[in-house]
Amino acid sequence: MIKLIIFILVFALFLGFIVLNLEHRSDISFGFYSFQDIPVFLSILSSFALGMLISIPLALSFGRKKKKKQLENQNVHDLKQIKAETLEDDKIKKEVSPYGID
Repeated sequence: MIKLIIFILVFALFLGFIVLNLEHRSDISFGFYSFQDIPVFLSILSSFALGMLISIPLALSFGRKKKKKQLENQNVHDLKQIKAETLEDDKIKKEVSPYGID
């Protein structure tokens, strides 16, 4: 319920920003092409959306690398545990029969 209230408040602020900046316009140039009389809120909104589109794949790849590292650490731990168990089994066998004869 609290998340819904926070979402509504943020959305209301966002709409208020748009309404207050409807009359403010600017020109946007990409060097080879210029857009004339673009509302300011559209340029800010598009910049925000572009930033999110660029950051999402980066964040996902970071999460995958972290998960892969944790899996590798778990595998190393499992291998060490298997090695320790094998050495312990060999030690027990030597104690029972030092000459390898059962």
